[in-house]
Amino acid sequence: MFDRIPSHYLIIASTVMALFMSTFVIMVRLRSQKRPVNTKKILIPPVAMSTGALMFIFEEFRVTPLQVLEASGVGILFSIVLIATSKFEVRNNEIYLKQSKAFFMILIGLLIIRVVGKLLLSDSFDVGELAGMFWILAFAMLWPWRIAMLIQFKKIAKAHIIH
Repeated sequence: MFDRIPSHYLIIASTVMALFMSTFVIMVRLRSQKRPVNTKKILIPPVAMSTGALMFIFEEFRVTPLQVLEASGVGILFSIVLIATSKFEVRNNEIYLKQSKAFFMILIGLLIIRVVGKLLLSDSFDVGELAGMFWILAFAMLWPWRIAMLIQFKKIAKAHIIH
């Protein structure tokens, strides 16, 4: 599928796309702090992202079990940082995500680590394989973070009897 396009062009294109997508996610995240949170808003992003697993239908994106473990491990480590910086507060009898300057800096830091990692690993892995690994990393980062957010949200909602 991508064998006619030089790999360095694919790396550049995927890096630029990742920068645009990350910028979009950061902007959405900063705006979402101004609105109350609910279960649906917590769970929709990982459910929507799960459709990306369809990439593995194509041979170019398939990875080995060891690569799945490595990418998942890094994603889970990254999620710990996000979990630690995602806190809720009750305002006007509704639950909001607390605004955090550290969270914004952490998202930028994670983006930089991912871009540098992709550029460094692009010589060692096929472009499609690398894309699959980075999707797994992001997915493994998103699910634990959102599950932790949901648990925290439910505890606060129960304590304040918010539905």
